[in-house]
Amino acid sequence: MRIGVVVGIIVAAVLFAAAVAVALPNDLTLFKNTYSPKDGTALSNAACLTCHTDMPAGKNMNPYGKDYLDKKTRDAAALKAIEAVDSDKDGATNIVEIRAGTLPGDPASKP
Repeated sequence: MRIGVVVGIIVAAVLFAAAVAVALPNDLTLFKNTYSPKDGTALSNAACLTCHTDMPAGKNMNPYGKDYLDKKTRDAAALKAIEAVDSDKDGATNIVEIRAGTLPGDPASKP
């Protein structure tokens, strides 16, 4: 009986993790398709850290990710709506950082 419960919990956890993993790359794909980050830059290598503070990507969002999620939609229009914002308060707007290949949600990453 105990083994069945443990196996059930493990299966549920794996299915939950798979569902989360399937959902998150959609936003990253959207970001990459919208901006085409320059190869070899911090931004092109950041993956989920573009919006998240930890890996694997959890619920902890960085300032850029929070600004993105504050929009009503999760699409290119939401990304475009926060281009003029300086999410991480480092003196450069999000679009300036994106074009430079730096991280718009990390104040230590500056153009």
